[in-house]
Amino acid sequence: MGMTLDELTRAIQQHIDLEMEEDVARGMAEHALGFFGFYNRIIDNALEPTDRNLFYMFQDYDLLTTESEETTLWDGREWRIHYWKFKPDLKERVESYMQRSKKTEDIDPYADVYSSGSTSIWTRESEKVVNPNAFTSDW
Repeated sequence: MGMTLDELTRAIQQHIDLEMEEDVARGMAEHALGFFGFYNRIIDNALEPTDRNLFYMFQDYDLLTTESEETTLWDGREWRIHYWKFKPDLKERVESYMQRSKKTEDIDPYADVYSSGSTSIWTRESEKVVNPNAFTSDW
């Protein structure tokens, strides 16, 4: 599957904080992708405790998931191996989000503000001088 840096950056912003600065999200994405490389999963034993905490946070925000497999060692003991991997539908969710956000970026609701309406609203009319002697009262 493989996630690109831009895709994971957008996923982090979308799932963790829409207001997160892109540089912060990109740094988190680079850190995570540094473990995955060209693979879609990594072994949990490769992580330091602080890195594992980041992965648990990503799991809480629905970016990563875990899986396990068991194997039999040469002496007959069972050994369980834990892996981290990106959610299977994450790439599709990110692409959908990017397309939605691109559509909203392309549509400028104020683009035609100067072209709509009469041109007279943009010209200053001379102020009407009121003749104080012409004032009449209906009382």
